[in-house]
Amino acid sequence: MTLFSLTNRVSRVLSASKVFIPHRRIQFHCGSHSQGNKEPKAIQKQESWFVKVVCTLFVYSQPLDDACLSYLNNNLTPLIEFEVVKWLKNPTFGLKFLELSRLNLNINHSFWTYNLLIRSFCCMGLYGSARLVFDYMKIDGHLPDSTLLGFMISSFGRAGEFGMARKLLAEVQSDDVMVTIFVVNNLLNMMVKQNNLEEAVSLYKENLGLNFNPDTWTFNILIRGLCRVGKVDQAFEFFNDMRSFGCFPDIVTYNTIINGLCREYEVDRGHSLLNEIRLRDDCAPNVVTYTSVISGYCKLRKMEEASALFDEMMSSGTLPSVVTFNVLIDGFGKVGDMLSAKSLYEKTASFGCIPDVVTFTSLINGYCQIGDVNRSFQLWDAMKVKNVSPNVYTFAITINALCKENRLCEACRFLRELQCRNIVPKPFIFNPVIDGFCKAGNLDEANQIVAEMEKKKCDPDKVTFTILIIGHCMKGRMLKAISIFDKMLSVGCPPDDVTVRSLISCLLKAGMPKEAYRISTITS
Repeated sequence: MTLFSLTNRVSRVLSASKVFIPHRRIQFHCGSHSQGNKEPKAIQKQESWFVKVVCTLFVYSQPLDDACLSYLNNNLTPLIEFEVVKWLKNPTFGLKFLELSRLNLNINHSFWTYNLLIRSFCCMGLYGSARLVFDYMKIDGHLPDSTLLGFMISSFGRAGEFGMARKLLAEVQSDDVMVTIFVVNNLLNMMVKQNNLEEAVSLYKENLGLNFNPDTWTFNILIRGLCRVGKVDQAFEFFNDMRSFGCFPDIVTYNTIINGLCREYEVDRGHSLLNEIRLRDDCAPNVVTYTSVISGYCKLRKMEEASALFDEMMSSGTLPSVVTFNVLIDGFGKVGDMLSAKSLYEKTASFGCIPDVVTFTSLINGYCQIGDVNRSFQLWDAMKVKNVSPNVYTFAITINALCKENRLCEACRFLRELQCRNIVPKPFIFNPVIDGFCKAGNLDEANQIVAEMEKKKCDPDKVTFTILIIGHCMKGRMLKAISIFDKMLSVGCPPDDVTVRSLISCLLKAGMPKEAYRISTITS
């Protein structure tokens, strides 16, 4: 076939189908990306025309006859082939053209064609296709550069395809492709964030024998993951291994492990590490370090130690944050020392800290715990003045305190206010009100609260059902109590021993042994 006859054929195809071509132009690229030091050459104007010819033949003249294949075999270059794949604007078409040219045409494909297809498939979430193109790439004698490799592993990791990412990492290392520490750390970080901690530790260990030199960031990632799930002793093993790899803990390392210790109530160990940092010349504790240990002491209700450390922090020149004030205010509130809590609240502004919803909720909780609910209402007013919106816990604490004082009407007012706000309701907010009405013998009101609760798509929990069952039993409404118990089972909310024992006891007292036996049989 001559070029003239081929051109005439293409012209007829273009003329007959040009209306449909735009619909095949699916977005192909994945934004801008680094492609190493060299960029593919720009094509000339006459080459641009030839690219369109090839694309049109491929899309509309399948299968290509021997004359077309022969012509393409003699005239197609790696650069033209790359431009064809790019112009098709659809990675599936691009892969088909790649496969066609690999099988039928004598052409050495460029790195850029594989790079483009792999990135496009990864961005579309078609990781199997990306992997297939990568295999073709290796067969054709191309190895990925560190940029493409990092992109692929990150894409697999974000999608949770950790097995695929680890396999790829192992393969390229056996091919002597340089894998940067950044690539490995990024994959470890994604594993930890997606709660695949054991896989992250396994990846770390299996790479130690492959010229993998971990850095401080590597250890920080693993220590953070281990501390987050309470495995502080295992985190310490990594902490102690750092120096054997020439790494030294930085303030992030110390803060992470100190916070992990304090969350596990090992505050003295955390405090010892803080003192260790203070002796170092290249590292100094910051507000996060101090706040973690102060928070640990507050959780243990050791307010003297917490206050002393706060003073020490101030004398060292480290200014507190609103989080520091919040943990201290909460700590003093829980031990009933509202004078100290209020004093700290009044100091926040002088340190440039703006009280937030946690500050006010901690104060409200403190006043409610000492039985001064009316004083807590002043804080609600202060929140309105400062334009601070209450959260679900602010409501829960106040409602619970009002129910304890049998101020059910006021509790209902807060429930109504809650329902007017953009807050997702939780059963623990409604349960004290339901319990209050049941104990007062007002079951109709209790049932009404449950109906409102369900209307807000807040499903009753185990506590809700137990309150209702016991409440109806106390009023002698045994059939209704049984009905509620059956509903509890039907919605998949398993009763606990308290619920079952209470219902069986009431049924036996009411002279309903058969029903009591049925309940016992079902739950056993």
